[in-house]
Amino acid sequence: MPKDELPDLNGQLKFEDDTGAGRSKWLAALFGVVLVGWMGSGYILPSQPDEEVAEEPAARAVAVAVMTSTAQDVDLVLISEGQSIPDRATSITAKVGGEVISVSVARGDLVAAGQEIGRLDAETIEAQLVQAQTQLEQATSDLQKSTSLQKSGITTEDRVLQARAAKASAEAAVTAAQEQRANTVIRAPFAGRLNDMTLDEGEFVNSGDVVAEVLDNNPLTIVVQVPQQALSRLEKGQPAQVSFITGEERTGTVAFIGANADSQTRTFRVEIAVDNPDSEMPAGLSAHIAIPTGKARGHFVSPAILSLGTDGELGIKTVADDNSVAFAPVSIVRAQTDGVWVTGLPESAQIITVGQGFVNAGDIVDPRPANVPAPTEVAQ
Repeated sequence: MPKDELPDLNGQLKFEDDTGAGRSKWLAALFGVVLVGWMGSGYILPSQPDEEVAEEPAARAVAVAVMTSTAQDVDLVLISEGQSIPDRATSITAKVGGEVISVSVARGDLVAAGQEIGRLDAETIEAQLVQAQTQLEQATSDLQKSTSLQKSGITTEDRVLQARAAKASAEAAVTAAQEQRANTVIRAPFAGRLNDMTLDEGEFVNSGDVVAEVLDNNPLTIVVQVPQQALSRLEKGQPAQVSFITGEERTGTVAFIGANADSQTRTFRVEIAVDNPDSEMPAGLSAHIAIPTGKARGHFVSPAILSLGTDGELGIKTVADDNSVAFAPVSIVRAQTDGVWVTGLPESAQIITVGQGFVNAGDIVDPRPANVPAPTEVAQ
């Protein structure tokens, strides 16, 4: 068909009168309103849970074993380990030289103060003494003559002074010779036991040679080192129980308390004097010392009950009336083989014996009774 003859279609495709087209617009609008309303309903009307969440049950209290402890009077005893030493000890030296002509004692013997131990040959010294005595007699005679002549005016004052000087010199020589003769007899300086002896008859000793050693073991001295915390509990004259490693036990007294601490250990030297007749106990023995220092109110517990606080202090965990845990710092005042005595707790306390490692101060616990044996006394 020629272009000029095409029909005019403008205005023929119209939908105003189409009933389906209007319905679609209303459906779309309604759907949009419903969608917006559903999305906003969560802010206006929040959903309610179907079931309320059940509350968690409270934590169950930890069960612990406790014992009722009442404070008792306990003897405070300072315990220490020490060693015995002689009260006095010295080496005996020969004061003059000479040949040993006699020995009066043997090594290990008890000697009295001034007792003869040995004797040296004194023949030469005796001759020197005789010579000195002769010179003294001559000097005495010369002085008498000079004095008489001076009174007569025959001699001078200088002559008299020379005679007096000669006599004084002769007297000094006699005294020295007598002392040398006395030194040929070797004696013990004090009573004790002869711990060593090197004198033998026929041998020659020189002046200054050590020939013997004597120990004075009565009283026997026990030396211990006491910590500075316990020093205030000690005083001279306090009784002390001494147990030697040999099994023997003796009673002694505190004889010396040091006034200056050891620079390394910060302990003080304390000496215990023990009567030792005839020096029966030798020096050098190890000894266990127990010194009673008073009384205190304390509780007897097992060392396993002790705990450390947050600051590192030693203490014990107890249970209060409301079943809460409390921590009480304590101090050990006496130790025994079956337990320790501590101070720092109240007069009566509920002490946790089992389970203390699982609870802290302030926790609520379920206390159960525990059977704990009574303390036994330890012989000192």
